[in-house]
Amino acid sequence: MTEGTPKRKIKDSVFTNLFQDRKYLLQLYKALHPEDCNVTEEEIADVTIKHVLVDADYNDLGFSVGNRLMILIESQSTWTLNIIIRALMYLIQTYHDYFKRTNQNLYGSKKVNMPIPELYMIFTGERKNIPDTISLSKEFFDEAKIAIDAEVKVLYQENEKDIIGQYIIFSKVYNEQRKLYGKTKQAVTETIRICKDRNVLKEYLESKEQEVVDIMMTLFDDEQILKAYAKDIDDNATHREAKKMAEKLIRKGKMSLDEIADCVPALTFDELKKLEAEVLQLT
Repeated sequence: MTEGTPKRKIKDSVFTNLFQDRKYLLQLYKALHPEDCNVTEEEIADVTIKHVLVDADYNDLGFSVGNRLMILIESQSTWTLNIIIRALMYLIQTYHDYFKRTNQNLYGSKKVNMPIPELYMIFTGERKNIPDTISLSKEFFDEAKIAIDAEVKVLYQENEKDIIGQYIIFSKVYNEQRKLYGKTKQAVTETIRICKDRNVLKEYLESKEQEVVDIMMTLFDDEQILKAYAKDIDDNATHREAKKMAEKLIRKGKMSLDEIADCVPALTFDELKKLEAEVLQLT
């Protein structure tokens, strides 16, 4: 991380906060595997990786049930096939932790035991013709036979009958309210009100309403910080280019500082005078 880069910590989103509760995690599992109706909360193990791969806010979730290892990656607004690579990297890291946790030796002669992987993408943005599955070989290698492949199931349907569909509805209601009210507390509170009225995540929102508001307002603050940081980077890059141009013009000696100032407005006259002194000293 370069000096001056704002340190980003993993923070809860509504996605991660919701499914930290085993009750809702069980509902999530049953939505994906309705045939497994006898599973209990105690049989679910949270294997979500903390601070995985990069220091950023990603809505990633990992858990295991029996011999299944479930990885869910959320894409809130942008459709991206890079989700496949993220899911694959997340899976490999999760397996690494699993072998370590279960004291299995990858270098021994005995074949290790490993749970069956299931990869999912929850897409809450707007896009037509969403595929049900995406795969590494198809999307990146023209369906060539490759050494390792990864298939990701895409979850995007709004459905008030299961918790995945309800979460997607919540996200889309929030997107609509943000268009109306911007990144404000009103957008958040309206989202919560509408969803409770529609019986969407109602129990969760009623029990954790203030926590949800705090989470979403914190994410607003983070977005503003990152935008300001990006603008600062752009401004610095512009200033560096202007300084290079002014230095070339000063070295040529064909223009006055007043004329150079007109050509390079990104620099102040005092900056040009200082730069001229540096150039003349070097020459």
